[in-house]
Amino acid sequence: MSEPDAGPRLSDRQRLSWLRLIRTPNVGPASFRDLINRFGSAEAALSMLPELMISGGAKKIVRIPSIAEVEAELETARRAGARFVGIGEADYPPLMKSMDHPPPLLAVRGNSAVFRLPAVAIVGARNASLAGIKMARMLAADLGRDGYGIVSGLARGIDTAAHRGSLSTGTIGVLAGGLDLPYPPENAGLCDEIAEGGGAIISEMPFGWQPRAQDFPRRNRLVAGAALGLVVVEAAQRSGSLISARLAGEMGRLVFAVPGSPLDPRAAGANGLLKDGATLVTEAADITGAIAPLVGGWSPRTSPLEEPPDFSATPPPREDDRDRVVEALGPTPVSVEEIIRHTGLHPAQVFMVLLELDLAARLERHAGGNVSLI
Repeated sequence: MSEPDAGPRLSDRQRLSWLRLIRTPNVGPASFRDLINRFGSAEAALSMLPELMISGGAKKIVRIPSIAEVEAELETARRAGARFVGIGEADYPPLMKSMDHPPPLLAVRGNSAVFRLPAVAIVGARNASLAGIKMARMLAADLGRDGYGIVSGLARGIDTAAHRGSLSTGTIGVLAGGLDLPYPPENAGLCDEIAEGGGAIISEMPFGWQPRAQDFPRRNRLVAGAALGLVVVEAAQRSGSLISARLAGEMGRLVFAVPGSPLDPRAAGANGLLKDGATLVTEAADITGAIAPLVGGWSPRTSPLEEPPDFSATPPPREDDRDRVVEALGPTPVSVEEIIRHTGLHPAQVFMVLLELDLAARLERHAGGNVSLI
């Protein structure tokens, strides 16, 4: 696999500002995009953050990482043989652009040419059976020979088997922590094999970040978003693999499951998915037959590298406008379109108030663009 052709690139100054902005507490992928669209650049947005947080009712102003801190992370990445890739750049995973709120920056180690392969995610139990491990490895190898990349989360069991089965054909490992802290630690060697063998390891988390329990659903979201479809090979009820399957379904990805014995609790989750309409898988052809028509059919959404919309003619929200938006919100998720219709405010004003609330850690974002108050 050769590297992707050159395309739009962030300048060193832009990459530094982007990293400062996304590393700022309370700035997530959605608020990052809104900030870029509103102010035109990450550099301009950084200067406005304190004012926006105060307008949103923040109890305290969070600290923005310094230039020196971000330069240190960039240097750590360079020493680790990694780089930061921005959405809109040629070597950003193209399928991720069709997610809701894709990460604006990804740390990447390895060959980004693997992102050009049509991808299938394979996930499942950490305490997998030998039969489950054999199945995951066989599916990954067969899909790889058919020209598909394999995405998984580098966990023990099924994930590890999927990566090992596709080492020679192209695999993408997604970490819940920093690229320099693989989890579980025993898969550090596997990470090296992937990065040095034509695949790639990716993470949206900072270098030095030790993964916490709440970081694994974020990792699962990227696993689902990087692929056209997701296959579950053994998963207990209420497992992380079922979270991945739910996220994949919400993104419009295809969901597959390998059936298992009703007597094995490790098969309960996959069997439940089949009852709910997932496609049954006993061989790779079951997957390729469903996914092949989708290859090349995904159109990425616009990226923050493009010109932001011009909201200069729209007056900023007033205090009573903010009150109307907050009054319309509650703990139940609602769509932004409903808020706009209910308040009668200009869309740009509503988006601005939601951005302020997000930066003040008062807003929660949900699938499908819905929002609620925390």
